[in-house]
Amino acid sequence: MAKKLNIGLFGFGCVGQGLYHVLNNSKGFTANISKIAVKDRNKQRSLEDKLFTFDKYEILDNPNIDVIVELIDDAEEAFEIVKYAIQKGKHVVTANKKLVASHLKELHELQQKHNVSLLYEASTCGSIPIIRTLEEYFDNEQLNKVSGIFNGTTNYILTKTITEKLNYEAALEQAQEKGFAESDPTNDVEAFDPKYKAIIIALHAFGVFAKPEEVLNIGITTLHSSDIKYASEKDYKIKLVPTVKLHNGKVTIFVLPKFIKQDNPLFFVDNEFNGVIVEGEFSGQQFLKGKGAGGHPTGAAVLSDISALSYDYKYAFKKLNQLPENSIDNDFLIKAYIRYNTIIDLQTLQTGYIFEQYKGPDFNYVIAVVNIKDLLNQRDYILKNKLFISEIADEIDITIQQEKIQQPENVNLY
Repeated sequence: MAKKLNIGLFGFGCVGQGLYHVLNNSKGFTANISKIAVKDRNKQRSLEDKLFTFDKYEILDNPNIDVIVELIDDAEEAFEIVKYAIQKGKHVVTANKKLVASHLKELHELQQKHNVSLLYEASTCGSIPIIRTLEEYFDNEQLNKVSGIFNGTTNYILTKTITEKLNYEAALEQAQEKGFAESDPTNDVEAFDPKYKAIIIALHAFGVFAKPEEVLNIGITTLHSSDIKYASEKDYKIKLVPTVKLHNGKVTIFVLPKFIKQDNPLFFVDNEFNGVIVEGEFSGQQFLKGKGAGGHPTGAAVLSDISALSYDYKYAFKKLNQLPENSIDNDFLIKAYIRYNTIIDLQTLQTGYIFEQYKGPDFNYVIAVVNIKDLLNQRDYILKNKLFISEIADEIDITIQQEKIQQPENVNLY
């Protein structure tokens, strides 16, 4: 039988208000928000003043509060709140992907030590229950890959560039006007947000702890009209796709734009929606789609975690220690579209086998093999020189991965 929980809520922004609404309009589940901690003393709010506090310890040290729900923007302040709550023996629910990804191993150890539950379904893909799916349905099956669209903001921008032929700047401005993008959209458009989510998913899919600095993230800030034109002419859509893949007994994680065609289920995931593809050794490919942004979808994911806590639910981490430590490996080849300025760019990126090349008055590109390790090492160079790189195929023939085949004789870039 479900327990009735008393909740201490941190933050009452878009997601906090969404949670309050879905909690008070859900049937068959009861929980009480005892207190809400906020910072701004002058902000007008829709609820009674007595429900709010400006002292976090009024919540954290209250023995009658069972669950801390953390929904603030500041990842480091959020970590201190979550850490203190766990040490006090309280269960925690959070939607803060940067907090979780940046302190994942420490948070795992803390909850084990203090025998409490830390749940964070809402930190990954909005309303899509991907963590619970990995924990419960795929707990014993070896997975080959988890990939998808994990960020609604960039997906909205990329949808507009293809369907309405908007340039990147105009699409970003529209996303900001609709509230999908922040005034400072760096976390989204430079792909930090989906990187954090991929790190979290890697733990539950493969049992590995990855550090943010180990994971390549290249977003869409260098997207140019010439790249959009190329994609349209080839019947591609451009999506920002995190990939978490098992390869030679190790795990490769990266986030890059990707050119995809209609045979990929992500082709039809548009606007602020998210989509996740899970590829199992025996079950094959599974696809999940849902809203990835907004107060109500994320609030619903938070509520699902609170409901699970009422039945004493914890993540089991069954995949943990199945792979050896230090199993993150960036030595992985992809086939990519690379828009470049001069041959020095290609030399710097150490591009390999060239499938296709074009030199024109306005832009140059190659379709070539490139190593994720080299892209990670040269990320600053790529951004500084405004290169655009997009993965262009799901897999390269295994002979390329194994033999790193040589450049054909008829290709001359110099």
